[in-house]
Amino acid sequence: MGAQWKAKHRETAANAKGKVMGKLSKEIQIAAKSGADPDMNPRLRLAIVQAKKASMTRETLDRAIRKGAGLDGDAVQYHAVSYEGFAPHQVPLIVECLTDNINRTVAQVRVLFRKGQLGASGSVAWDFNHVGLIEATPNGDADPEMAAIEAGAQDFEEGEEEGSTLFITDTTDLDAVQKALPEHGFTVVSAKIGYTPKNPVSAASLSAEALAEVEAFLEAIDENDDVQNVYVGLTD
Repeated sequence: MGAQWKAKHRETAANAKGKVMGKLSKEIQIAAKSGADPDMNPRLRLAIVQAKKASMTRETLDRAIRKGAGLDGDAVQYHAVSYEGFAPHQVPLIVECLTDNINRTVAQVRVLFRKGQLGASGSVAWDFNHVGLIEATPNGDADPEMAAIEAGAQDFEEGEEEGSTLFITDTTDLDAVQKALPEHGFTVVSAKIGYTPKNPVSAASLSAEALAEVEAFLEAIDENDDVQNVYVGLTD
């Protein structure tokens, strides 16, 4: 599971697409604060790729960019904050949020963590690798191992979508690798900076009841509107 938990367990609610669009719009606005030109702003360029994959309309995309860059005189006021801690049964996780009200968000996160354990900054991050994460699908019989080597990725593993590959990179290499992968037979589905667990808890080591408690906890976290990404130290 790890960095891919969130995607595997979403798309269950009728408003899931609306939540996805809301999260993507926030990410675009935050990225656009560093400049509205995607050619000069790698984070914005990656956010635009993800938005287009999710079928965000051009009007919505342009509005988010303009708002984030302050081009209409109304610059975005979102703040990026992260929280660390444990789900039930000592499963570590990092929760990334984008919020326009930090006090509201921290209050909500504290409530969500009542069945787990909210830790101080750095209490869990040491047990995760800070990396670039690129999900891509092969064109024909493209070889993921060869593509990883040639494109400059550190590692690769099975992706969240059937037949896809998750390429793991240094954070500084994310943009270069996602640009190189199409030359080696892969179409990029998403690309972002994130985390992978160093010592994940095995789901097989948990009872069915314990695993259900962990998943219910994670689903509640993911459904919060301010939560952007959830990275979990849990493996199949």
